[in-house]
Amino acid sequence: MDTVVKIKPAIVVLAAGLASRYGSLKQIDQFGPSGETIIDYSIYDAIKSGFQKVVFIIRKNIEEEFKEVFVEKFENQIEIDYAFQENDIVPEGIVIPKDRIKPWGTGHAVFMAANKVDGPFAVINADDFYGPVSFRLLVEHLITLLPEKLEACLIGYRLKNTLSDHGYVSRGICTVSDELFLQKVTERTHIYKKPGGDIYYVEADKQYDLTGQELVSMNLVGFTPPFFDVLKQGFENFVQKNAQNPKAEYYLPDAVTSLVENYGVQIPVIETPEMTYGVTYKEDKPIVKEMIRKMVEQGSYPKKLWEK
Repeated sequence: MDTVVKIKPAIVVLAAGLASRYGSLKQIDQFGPSGETIIDYSIYDAIKSGFQKVVFIIRKNIEEEFKEVFVEKFENQIEIDYAFQENDIVPEGIVIPKDRIKPWGTGHAVFMAANKVDGPFAVINADDFYGPVSFRLLVEHLITLLPEKLEACLIGYRLKNTLSDHGYVSRGICTVSDELFLQKVTERTHIYKKPGGDIYYVEADKQYDLTGQELVSMNLVGFTPPFFDVLKQGFENFVQKNAQNPKAEYYLPDAVTSLVENYGVQIPVIETPEMTYGVTYKEDKPIVKEMIRKMVEQGSYPKKLWEK
């Protein structure tokens, strides 16, 4: 049964990444039996769960190609809007370093949706397959948030259910209280899984073991509109501290941690039993395609998601 919602939440899709490890524009790469992208499955699950609007965060240089793929199939399914993430789109008063090429990061990307959202909203990555259960769990908590109050909720995956066999991934590792409220999110940018299954991350040329049972954030998070003020202040502070580092990024997990540490927000971490399938590398694609094929055979999804 589809989730019944009174509040009409929106979903913000982070689709502006450069995809340097994947090698092509993976936001529009095809994975489903009828040419569906991963975004197609996310929006399908979002609609079934009760989301009423989607805001895509994209770059201007992919706008035409992106809209060509998605506008027609979504326009009669859900309200669509767009916002751009560019290095020169920053709050007034920020001086942009001349050698800045790398995008400002996921925290900056979410901030780009500030004038597109007026109620509770969720954030997702464009290149992660989250699963229908995870979307339902998110909506169930998102609709309980008070729009005028600074609140949030987060879907947590077990780390072992989020890794690639083909190289390192970045994950926000959650530290939680006994009551499963978030204490902080620590971004680990180089997490590896060995062929034998051992998991570790590398930082400052040192290797640290992980169990795989850690709860991690995959940027499947819910917020209320006052969070945009937090992002604005956090990004301004970030730029002041990192103006001379052209590779530094303002990560969404850092902004989420600041809600707890600086604003005293209690953020429930809702564990999902599902695996999330990302496509960080080209070699991940056949694995994700096979997983989707099996889910279609089992009846979890129709063979063709969008019928004209």
